[in-house]
Amino acid sequence: MSASAATPPPALDALLARLSRLHPRRIDLTLARVERLLAALGHPERDLPPAIHVAGTNGKGSAIAFLRGILEAAGLRVHVYTSPWLVRINESVRLAGRLASDDELREALLECERVNAGHPITRFEIETVAALTLFARHPADAVLLETGLGGRLDATNVIATPAACVLTPIGLDHTEFLGSTLEAIATEKAGIVKRGVPVVCAAQAPEAMAVIEAQAKRLRAPLHAAGETWHVGIEHGRMVYQDERGLLDLAAPRLFGRHQVDNAGLAIACLRACEVFAVDHAAFEAGIAGAQWPARMQRLTSGALVAQAPRDAEIWLDGGHNADGGRVTAAAIGDLEERVSRPLVLIVGMMANKDADAFLANFAGLTRHIIAVPIPDRDGAMGVEQLSAAIRRLGMRAETASGVDAALRFLAQLAYEIPPRILIAGSLYLAGSVLAANGTAVD
Repeated sequence: MSASAATPPPALDALLARLSRLHPRRIDLTLARVERLLAALGHPERDLPPAIHVAGTNGKGSAIAFLRGILEAAGLRVHVYTSPWLVRINESVRLAGRLASDDELREALLECERVNAGHPITRFEIETVAALTLFARHPADAVLLETGLGGRLDATNVIATPAACVLTPIGLDHTEFLGSTLEAIATEKAGIVKRGVPVVCAAQAPEAMAVIEAQAKRLRAPLHAAGETWHVGIEHGRMVYQDERGLLDLAAPRLFGRHQVDNAGLAIACLRACEVFAVDHAAFEAGIAGAQWPARMQRLTSGALVAQAPRDAEIWLDGGHNADGGRVTAAAIGDLEERVSRPLVLIVGMMANKDADAFLANFAGLTRHIIAVPIPDRDGAMGVEQLSAAIRRLGMRAETASGVDAALRFLAQLAYEIPPRILIAGSLYLAGSVLAANGTAVD
C-alpha cells in the first residue's frame, strides 16, 4: 500500500481550517485570485447551466429560496450557492436538489488547493471556486449564485453572461469594505450587472436606485424595477403579482413577514424577465407557498433549547443584523402582536462591526426587555457589555446571560401572566449556533 493510500483524507473541518491560513486576511476584495485559479482549473465557470446572480444587503437568501422553490416545482434541477452557512458548510452548496456531501466538498476543495499551489487566496474564494467546479461536473438546468459581500469584486462575479442579475434591497452594511454611503454601496452591489442582461431589482432608496438605473443604462441592461415594471402585494390573504404580461393570483408565502412577499415578487419578476426557464402558474404557486429558508423568522417549536424556555412560550429565530434587517423583523413581530398579543423579550447577540444602536432601535416600541448574549466560538463578536450599553442608550432594560440557553432558563424562572414571545436575533452566526444547540436540522 502506498503512503498516500495509507493516509486518511482530512476531515472537512480540518481542511477548512487549513484553507483559512492561505491568506492572512479573511476578507480581501478582488477578482484576480479567483480568476487565476479558475483559469488553472480549465474555467469551470464557463461550463454551467443558465445562472441567476443575486446581490444586495438584505433578502438575498430568501429571494434565492423562492427562485429555487419555483424552479424545482417546475421540474428543473437547480444548483445553489449561498453564504454564510448556519450549521455546516454543506448548506452552501446544493447540487441539483441535494446538499453536497462531505466527500464531494472535500475532494473539490483538495483539488482547488492542489491547483492553487500555495498562492494566497481567501477561504471564501476557494470555497466559491470549489462550488463552481462541482456545478460544472453535475448536470442541472439552472444555477443560483448569491454574492458573499458586495458584488463588483465578489468571488461569485465571474459569470460573463448570466441569465439575469437580481438586486435585493440595498442598505448600509459592511461599510468598512463597501463604503460609508448608500451610493458607494449600491455601486459595489450593482457591479454584478452585465451588458444586455436583464436586471431585476427590489424597491430601493432613491440614492441606490439612481446608481442602479445609471449602471443598467450604461450597459444597456433591461431594468425591471419593483413599483415600476412589476408590483406585488397581499389581497384577501392571497399574493397578487402583476407586470406587463398579466396578473398572477397565488398562495401567500410560507415564509413569515410582509417583506417575504416582496422577496417572492422579486423571484417571480426575475423568472418572467429572463424567459430562459419554462415556468407555469402551478410552479409559481407551489414554489412560493412551499419555499423555506432557515433563520428568517423561523418558529422553533421543539428541541433542546426550546425545552428550557418558559412553558408555552413562542420562540422565533431571525438572522437580521443591520438597520434594515431589524426594521423588517420588527414589522413581522408587530404583525404577530396584532394577531395575538404577548409580552416580547429579545435575546440578542451581534458582531462587533455591526451598528447595534441602529438594529435595536427598531424594537424600542415593541419591548423594553432585552438580554445580551455572546456569540459562541466566533472571533469578532460584540461583547455583552458593549451590546448592553447600546440597549441602555435606547432607554431599554438590558440584562446579560452567558448564552441563549442561560437566557431561556432565566426567563423560565419569571412569572408571566401570558407566556412570552421570545425573539432570538442579531446575527446569522448566533442563529446558526442556536439551530445546532437546539438540534434543528438545516437541509
